[in-house]
Amino acid sequence: MLDIGPIHRKEYELDEDRSEPVFIAEAPGRIHLLGEHGEPRAGLFLSAAIDRHIRVAVSLRKDNSIRFFAADLGERKRTTLVNLKYKREDRWANFIKVAIHLFAELGYPVKGLNFTVMGDIPQQVGLASSSAIEVAAAMALRGFLKAAVPERNLLTRLVASREVFFGREVGPVDYMVSFSARKDQLLIVDEASRELRKFKSPFSKYKILIMDSRVPRMGVEEELAQRIEDIKKGLEIISKKREGASFRSYASADLVESMGNLPEEIRRRSMHIVKEMRRVLDAEEALKSADLAALSRIIFHSHESLRDLYEVSCPEIDWLVKRAQEIDGVLGSRMTGQGFGGCTYTIIKESAVEEYKKRLEDYERIFGFHPVIYEVKFSTGCRLLPAA
Repeated sequence: MLDIGPIHRKEYELDEDRSEPVFIAEAPGRIHLLGEHGEPRAGLFLSAAIDRHIRVAVSLRKDNSIRFFAADLGERKRTTLVNLKYKREDRWANFIKVAIHLFAELGYPVKGLNFTVMGDIPQQVGLASSSAIEVAAAMALRGFLKAAVPERNLLTRLVASREVFFGREVGPVDYMVSFSARKDQLLIVDEASRELRKFKSPFSKYKILIMDSRVPRMGVEEELAQRIEDIKKGLEIISKKREGASFRSYASADLVESMGNLPEEIRRRSMHIVKEMRRVLDAEEALKSADLAALSRIIFHSHESLRDLYEVSCPEIDWLVKRAQEIDGVLGSRMTGQGFGGCTYTIIKESAVEEYKKRLEDYERIFGFHPVIYEVKFSTGCRLLPAA
């Protein structure tokens, strides 16, 4: 990634003598290995930060305008604090506005500001590029304003600011990963309690490949909204037998009996939620005992559940996972992201990578989409970089 400091100074014609400091922060992308389609606001995840980042630079303006520059896109946006609100046409700049709103609500002197954003996280494929912009902007602003806001409070306020700004409920998980991740670590994230458990990655002899299927994702929001509605109905029905219960209460032997009276489609969705929570807990035990064979089975079973019970996969994604599963040297492969296209991740030995790539020639011939591979490593979380 290019150095954002000189790009920012050139864009806003800041003095080269550095009399006007530029504060810079970066935040990583994120991958969920398990758990992302779970009980809303109460899920369990196996996640990690990846070594793709968003960087945000901020400096002072002499007027009250707020300017935004996306260096990778060559796009510019502007607003003022008085007019700070969500605008559909502002796209990426809306995520920086979330961080500005956060500090304005805390009473910090937010007036004229220059922002530059750039990064190498693939966009709109489920790798948390939007929350990375928010976190990087918040970290840069915290440094710029010399704000005494602990990271835990910053996380909580980011969630609240995002909800106010976009007008819909969001979960804390992506922010938790961004603030807590460390190099070569996996995280068990409990969304309900906001607790984290960290494990050293057991994949030192493997590569992590993210495969963008390039499948057009049409009508995804409506489909996902229907899944969430099904989950809520399922929980409402089973809660009549056990007041105040969550799906986590049913991750036990009484699962089938408890789900027996649900309408079939709702039962399948609910069954996925319960079993996926169980898989995350089983994966935690596998990590503790370094049982890679067990972890491999859990990953493949998770994809089967996403395909057959939650039904958010598609033929192209299923083909990619199936072909990966057939290759000697592949530990696991699974859909990641919202589904209906998007990405798979594959944990694979280096000796098997060439065979894996050969299979992709068949994918393009059969489905007509040219897939893109990103090799990633598990990375550290967000940080403030030296001022430019």
